[in-house]
Amino acid sequence: MKILYKPIGVSTLLLLLMTFFACKKSYLDVIPDNVATIDHAFANRVEAEKFLFTCYGYLPQEGNPDMNPGFNAGDEFWTYWPMTLDYFSLDSYEIARGLQNKVNAKMNYWDGYDGRSMWQGIRNCNIFLENIDKAIDLEPYVKERWIAEVKFLKAYFHWYLFRMYGPIPVIDKNLPITASPEELKVSRQPADSVVNYIAGLIDEATAGEANVGLPNKIDSRSTELGRITKVAALSIKARLLVTAASPLFNGNGDYGNLKNKEGKPLFNATYDPKKWTRAMEACKKAIDAASFSNVKLYQFVPAAGEVSEALKTEMNIRNAVCEKWNNELIWGYTGKNGPTYWLQLFACPQFDPNNVNRELKGKLAPTLKMAELFYTKNGVPIEEDNTWDYANRYELRTVSAAEPMMQEGYRTVGLHFNREARFYADMAFDGSKWYMQSGNYNIQSKSGEYTGKKQSRMYSVTGYFTKKLVNWNLVASTTEVNVESYPWPIMRLADLYLLYAESLNETGNSAAALPYLNEIRKRAGLNSVESSWTAFSNKPGKFTTVDGLREIIHQERGIELAFEASRFWDLRRWKTAAKKMNAPIYGWNITQETIEEYNTRVLLFSQTFSAPRDYLWPINEYNLQINPNLVQNPGW
Repeated sequence: MKILYKPIGVSTLLLLLMTFFACKKSYLDVIPDNVATIDHAFANRVEAEKFLFTCYGYLPQEGNPDMNPGFNAGDEFWTYWPMTLDYFSLDSYEIARGLQNKVNAKMNYWDGYDGRSMWQGIRNCNIFLENIDKAIDLEPYVKERWIAEVKFLKAYFHWYLFRMYGPIPVIDKNLPITASPEELKVSRQPADSVVNYIAGLIDEATAGEANVGLPNKIDSRSTELGRITKVAALSIKARLLVTAASPLFNGNGDYGNLKNKEGKPLFNATYDPKKWTRAMEACKKAIDAASFSNVKLYQFVPAAGEVSEALKTEMNIRNAVCEKWNNELIWGYTGKNGPTYWLQLFACPQFDPNNVNRELKGKLAPTLKMAELFYTKNGVPIEEDNTWDYANRYELRTVSAAEPMMQEGYRTVGLHFNREARFYADMAFDGSKWYMQSGNYNIQSKSGEYTGKKQSRMYSVTGYFTKKLVNWNLVASTTEVNVESYPWPIMRLADLYLLYAESLNETGNSAAALPYLNEIRKRAGLNSVESSWTAFSNKPGKFTTVDGLREIIHQERGIELAFEASRFWDLRRWKTAAKKMNAPIYGWNITQETIEEYNTRVLLFSQTFSAPRDYLWPINEYNLQINPNLVQNPGW
């Protein structure tokens, strides 16, 4: 199979989309025939179901590394530049380099990106809800479920736009064909109104007892995995309300002067603590629903034979993401043609010197700041650990037998020693090991080595590789690569636990937040927050204050959800992106052959983040010209 090397033209893209919509490879890929009338589209159950899947078809490709801004538009990953091959779209990479603009906005899901306009998705959801009663052969309980699914999708498309653009128009019903030009010129609604509308739609979708409307879990796993459950819907509502309670949307004075054309303020500049209470209650309801449906933190169980505790812990971490439909997954994006196929190829290096294959790109490269984010083996930040040599972290050391996740006798920087299990599970580097189902491989990535830079592409520009996103069943030979694609985790239980812990802390229930953090840490082989900070941190009382625990929760989210497209949005909702993303991007000197020269920190890019402008997407100027009722986001 050949990799897409260059961006495709608009006409070619339209042709591909038409081909995609015509295919019937899975339920999410089925699009109705190009029929002439709405009546025909809802003539019977079969046709109505096709329209249901049309609504699902507008879900963004969350697991595609070039279609989800959380991957390459932030500061977690970096890659070589300019790129002429090995990409689908350059938009996210250009956003990361400060090239977003209002004339031709990048990753423009407002007007349509990757063939998906969220407004068109909302329009199709409205068409479905307005016409589903016409399908006379539809069982009542089936219709009830489909309506709930589409209400959720309608809410989700609004939410996706809200997270990007902030206050947006609310399109509860489609305007009739006879609507006047003035009626079509919709206005942006206040942020709180948008949040209440989305939350209300999800409430409607999740109403009723267990398995009324939305199912609590999917029973027909061969045909329905990826469809919405009550647990998934409640979890997205929790994410929505935590975002709405966060500093970007709760008492943000930076946007106090943003008003619509009627003069109505679009942001409430007054902080409201009740938003955190509402978020806390939504998180608890979602967690209770998850528990009822037997959703649990993933634990790796070897198929046969014995594995070390260190390796078992590593696979606890990796397979929580990569094992298909594991019991931690709350909602996974299934999409088309393998939802994480390209993600894995972009992340995976040439880990086997005997089976080099050009399909393995290894270009999805974690930045040095991400390597420094993970804790020490004692479960506290590297700059806080009393026993860890922070000052000499860039000095070379020799690996001993006491470091099982690295190659004994190898020399690498002190930064890589005595780190927590999630560091070794998520990242690989020169001198590390990469465990796969087919064997345990040594990573050696200095210039000219089999994992290193040998040409102008297919290498890590930072010297790090993203082990976490590669399914351990991937097998490469010199002639082919077999990728076991997994559903992209839009929401998993650890994420929900962290959202709940955050909302508990912000409502003054800090002690109640600790057990949820500790469950996640325990799975990663760490002791509790309380014992770790008390015994090893130079700030032993940090967890006892709201501000201190907030900092811990933020870092815990950054570590547990590293490389899962979460940090990009978290830094924005916390209003910390202006600090974190106005920092240089560093990596190792990967063009060098010697150990000493290779392990020299080099500046790759001086990233800038302009606040408050860059916290929200620009609306394309053309939209403002044709609809003067819209107003632009500040700074654009």
